[in-house]
Amino acid sequence: MSTVERIGKVIPLQVTYRPHRPGDAARLAELTTVAMARDAVSEDWFTHTVLLDPNFDPDGLIVAADGATGQALGFVYAVRAGRGIGPDPDGGWITIGCVRPDARRQGIGTELVRRAGVFLAGKGAHWVNYAAYPLAYFLPGLDAAAYPDAARLFERAGFRRLYTAAAMSIDLAGYATPADVLDLRAARVAEGYTFATARPDDLPEVISFAAQRLAPDWGEAVRDSVLQHGRIDRVLLVRHPDGDVVGFSTYGAYRGLRERFGPYGVDETSRGTGLGKVLLHETLVRMRAEGAQSAWFLWTGEDSPAGHLYLRSGFRITRRFDVLRAELDH
Repeated sequence: MSTVERIGKVIPLQVTYRPHRPGDAARLAELTTVAMARDAVSEDWFTHTVLLDPNFDPDGLIVAADGATGQALGFVYAVRAGRGIGPDPDGGWITIGCVRPDARRQGIGTELVRRAGVFLAGKGAHWVNYAAYPLAYFLPGLDAAAYPDAARLFERAGFRRLYTAAAMSIDLAGYATPADVLDLRAARVAEGYTFATARPDDLPEVISFAAQRLAPDWGEAVRDSVLQHGRIDRVLLVRHPDGDVVGFSTYGAYRGLRERFGPYGVDETSRGTGLGKVLLHETLVRMRAEGAQSAWFLWTGEDSPAGHLYLRSGFRITRRFDVLRAELDH
């Protein structure tokens, strides 16, 4: 039994916990507008990212409800590694969760996280991450500055920080390609490198390159983007003089958001050549030509080579997200 304030007085509240049931998508999406307003999700986004997740299990979508009224007070989504998960087959993820502000400090969030861990352990997971789910995440991790209560909750639950992802953006209103980038491009072209917009016949190679040489989920991101939005012209590539794809970039790949940059990368064997710098600016030019006023993304390593390139190119850090992990008891 816990308590919550209603109409000026505190009365007992019986909290029940249940799995997903029909009608939850709209209710839980609405809940995010009051419980995590800075990162609220729409019903469509919730459906696409949770209910249509190929690894979705209704028992992993745990809802805390008012036992008297049935009102959703909070929820958490936990998912076990399965289809489409590459190098981490032993884990599980919490990708989203929140509690109504007027129902906090009653132990609901703590119980939701505990139940998520029990669910994942029961499915064979040995650890749980918040968030960094390769197939579909709302945010890379926890913005501790925006959600200090959640940060304390996860710390009490035994989570530790694995690493921090930096979100960045750049204003494109007055953007123009720097002269040194134009010179660098000309030098690489003279050496036999080619920069081009992908054509249909390029897609299998680009998808394979993205998945095998950069990140397992990036190939699917390119494939899904073209299938859902039909914008092959938003996929750019660079080929080595021998003809192989050694880099690619795209934008609008996630949810069709034109101003969202990425994924993007260059094969490690070709780094240090300036190809990534040229490809980055070529993509910004395309985005600006479509009318984008900014370019942004959610995840890079602030101190990584890519992070340094972004900062040198005029991007600024907008948020930081901690990817957290806890070991699970068996």
